[in-house]
Amino acid sequence: MIMERSRVHPQLPQASHARRRPPVRVWLQPFLIGLVIVSAFVSCYIGLQRDPQPHRLPVAVAGPRLASQVQAALGDAIDVRPTGSTDQARDAVRHRDVVAALGAERHGKDLSLDVASANGVSTTTAVKAIVTAYAHGAGRHVTVSDVVPLDRYDSRGLAGFYVSFGVTLSGFVLAQNVLGLSKLLHLRHRFTLVTVFSAASGLVAAAIAGPVLGAVPAPYLPLAFVLALLAAAAAFTTKLLGTYFGPVGVPMATLLLLTVGNSTSGATVGPDLLPGVARSVSALLPPGAAVRAVADVSYFDGAHVLAPLATLTLWAVGAALLLAARTHRAAQDALPTAGSAVSSA
Repeated sequence: MIMERSRVHPQLPQASHARRRPPVRVWLQPFLIGLVIVSAFVSCYIGLQRDPQPHRLPVAVAGPRLASQVQAALGDAIDVRPTGSTDQARDAVRHRDVVAALGAERHGKDLSLDVASANGVSTTTAVKAIVTAYAHGAGRHVTVSDVVPLDRYDSRGLAGFYVSFGVTLSGFVLAQNVLGLSKLLHLRHRFTLVTVFSAASGLVAAAIAGPVLGAVPAPYLPLAFVLALLAAAAAFTTKLLGTYFGPVGVPMATLLLLTVGNSTSGATVGPDLLPGVARSVSALLPPGAAVRAVADVSYFDGAHVLAPLATLTLWAVGAALLLAARTHRAAQDALPTAGSAVSSA
């Protein structure tokens, strides 16, 4: 018995315990991806808020004389938009053509500044500080009025950002799950799932932020439509990157949508206070477009909502079309292989 065991036993460990050392990239890739994401997240969110500087803040100024004086004194900090009267300047604020309106009082000594806190706390604070500094240097007093105030349940003006962030995250998570269903669901079924979810996400998020919590004063259906487009843009874009780039595609979507997109959306730091590159991409990414659209339909009667809606639509539809083209091309490439297999059989 001892002799038989000695013959058989040495062979078992060789068969059952033989292991290969995993390639370095197996553990190095997720390690590096994680470091890149945390570095980008911290850099974007903290770096962009570290020292925001006004860059050509659009301000309507009533009267050519005052306009030239203000422009000469403040330079590139503001973009002076001359108007014929104080009422015209104030209307420009209400239509979101400018962030503030500056005019002289009747006796000509003091100044009046009309702002819209609905443009964001950072933007409103910056324009107040700039104009107040100018008035102090010119020996004039300035009176500030808020002509488009924030909702009482959104005192910091961040409700639009948070609802957009939540909807972006929901679309991102859904797409991650749909990527794993490629072999179980046909393309049209996956598209249906994303589309129906996007509509449901928009309806639910709009109901909670609007009628339930009262923090976003937009009409319910327009708000739900904006958020549904955002969910579709986030989901289809994430699925597109995951399909084309494999496991690296999801981290790419994280950087694009959740990190760069949300940090440059213009909610926590106004778009006119962002650095040059961040200011350029702010309105071009889905989160930035959604934050603008939510503010437009909430406080400015949808005055400039078409541009952000077009941006969201292009991201959603464009990503969906690229996905459909990729799937069609893969199916066409598989046909010769299938035909040759039948012929050989």
